[in-house]
Amino acid sequence: MDDIEALRVLYLELEQDGVKYQPEHFVIGYRDDEFFKGIFDSENQDILVAEAESKVIGFSHVMILKQKNVACLKPQTVVYIQDLDVIAEMRSQGIGSLLMKASKEYGINHGADFIRTQVFPQNTDGLRFYEKNGFCEMMKTIECQFSK
Repeated sequence: MDDIEALRVLYLELEQDGVKYQPEHFVIGYRDDEFFKGIFDSENQDILVAEAESKVIGFSHVMILKQKNVACLKPQTVVYIQDLDVIAEMRSQGIGSLLMKASKEYGINHGADFIRTQVFPQNTDGLRFYEKNGFCEMMKTIECQFSK
């Protein structure tokens, strides 16, 4: 709970990216204490933090999810990275890769079969980061906006 204010700053960075890359879906929001408490009290999710000099400089919000119970899908468990961010001025120093390693270990320790996340296709730095950390494209999400 002591890290909440620092996490709010990092979430703001993420939301600004969301608005930049997909303004049709994203706005700047506010995550109250209950949002964080819900994660911290959950049995299937957590926030992993990276610190430097006792200051939070990055985080990974991980969730353990079961695949949908559908006849054509293998009954697998995934560690899903809901959000991952390193404060802008500390990027490209290996901090994100350390968070990724911790996220993978979290999944292994919770019986996950694989790890998954999403990244904006315009976020070339993010794509490069995930590829460097062993991710590859498995499916494309497509959509059609309705005229209003």
